[in-house]
Amino acid sequence: MDVKQIENSFRPTADKKCFIAKKGMVASAFPDATKAGVEMLKKGGNAIDAACATAISLGVCEPQASGIGGQSMAILHVNGKSIAIDGSSRSPSLAHASIFKRKKNRRIGYKSTTIPSTISVIGFLHEKYGRLEWQKILAPAIHIAKKGYKITKLQHDLQNRELESFLSIKSKSGAKYFLKDGIVPFDVGDRFIQDDLAQTLTTISDYGFRSFYHGQIAKIIDKDMQKNHGLIREDDLAYIPEPIERKPISRKYRQVSVVTLPPPAAGRTLLLTLMMLNHLPSKFLRSSKPSSYHFVAETFRKAFLHRLQRPFNPHTYDQIQDKLHLRRSFAKQMADSIHNSMDATLPMVDPDFGGEDTTHLSTMDDEGNAVGITQSIELAYGSKTAAEGLGFLYNNYMSAFEFTTPNHPYYIRPNAVPWTSVSPALVFTNKKLWMVVGSPGSQRIFSTITQFLSRIIDGNLPMNEAIKRPRFHCSIGGNVSIEDGGFSDKIIDYLKEMGYDISVKERYSFYHGAIHAVMKLQTQIGFHGVAEVRRDGTAEGLN
Repeated sequence: MDVKQIENSFRPTADKKCFIAKKGMVASAFPDATKAGVEMLKKGGNAIDAACATAISLGVCEPQASGIGGQSMAILHVNGKSIAIDGSSRSPSLAHASIFKRKKNRRIGYKSTTIPSTISVIGFLHEKYGRLEWQKILAPAIHIAKKGYKITKLQHDLQNRELESFLSIKSKSGAKYFLKDGIVPFDVGDRFIQDDLAQTLTTISDYGFRSFYHGQIAKIIDKDMQKNHGLIREDDLAYIPEPIERKPISRKYRQVSVVTLPPPAAGRTLLLTLMMLNHLPSKFLRSSKPSSYHFVAETFRKAFLHRLQRPFNPHTYDQIQDKLHLRRSFAKQMADSIHNSMDATLPMVDPDFGGEDTTHLSTMDDEGNAVGITQSIELAYGSKTAAEGLGFLYNNYMSAFEFTTPNHPYYIRPNAVPWTSVSPALVFTNKKLWMVVGSPGSQRIFSTITQFLSRIIDGNLPMNEAIKRPRFHCSIGGNVSIEDGGFSDKIIDYLKEMGYDISVKERYSFYHGAIHAVMKLQTQIGFHGVAEVRRDGTAEGLN
């Protein structure tokens, strides 16, 4: 790995997908949200202030992916220490497996919602590590909600795709807020104003983040849920705990250390994948030989299957330390089990694994602090239901529980936490903070981040090149999804001959995640930032 080459070959772009700055950097999935973070840096805030303002703003201008009705998890490096923030939402006290025999109740509608944790996470981060006043953090989000933003093509397409689900909800609450006249998708370029959400955020700004869980907002949610046969009650909101600070997990990949989230997040799957790939030469990985794609595909299959076979929940089984997943000897054993043929002993049917739309943001400041937040309302536009009078979508995180095996650590029960695939990460070189990176994409998050990091570390590519390269993913069942035009016929034919099913997605596919990453330069002063070419975002910094 040639750090100098990686950093020197980076090129900014006019559309701010790639940006260079001297004193700090923000990368997120929407330009207005990125600007909110940069505004905090300009006001003298740190990376935590920037991340908090960006996160709340994303919930306003990227409502298909996150919002104050969702869940947020974070990795941060502050005052020289790395900390994992477990911001799990909770199932309501009334949650019981019998309610969810109908799969529809898990995926859309009021019953599919867990108690939102995002405001608790952002409030906690700001209160403990932020510097600016809380009102300043929320001001950009309130402004965006009041003045509106322009609907993007991605949002129009997703509203179109989810139209039937929106309209299937009896109350039409989600449709009322997030469809044009409550009936059809907004057109690209339409200005989308959210007055009720602006008022809700103003209340939270005036009275602090705990006002979401106690008082008037909680009463409105309770009343709304009871009216529509949902499960969340005022008590559930009052009892939501502050997020838990956990010790991050870390392992080396080549010359760098990757630090990420422990369970219930999926950081260990990311680390196991990287540890397995450590046993392949960098030259082989960047060679584009058809056989290299087979080896990486099998790595993805085995790493993800192991996660499903060894579920681990620190909330449920705190006394068990699941060390196996991160043993170097185990990673070598797994890597050695990959041969010149597809492993037929692995299941050939993919498990049902929910969740698909999420968002990630990354921030850094010039004091050495960094934050990566991955937040979600689970499916695109969540449960398709919205809090009446409050203007935000309820999540559908109930779909992320286990419903058939009672001894499973993520089996549905009152006050349980859902399983999640998120794995935001910090990357260190020579023990110095270098990058913060993350992605949405459900079970494809770990493969998206792996490919991005490998292209930098194994391929000596700058972040702007690494983000554009075509991506692929292999499911447990052997379905290889590839981006159209990104892979030669020779590679595709080779994989088909091996026995893989090939699924072709459009080039720069929404399906293959969305990297938002920032880098603190090691060979010169300053920062690089990249925002995903597959989404609407930008990277911007302070000069």
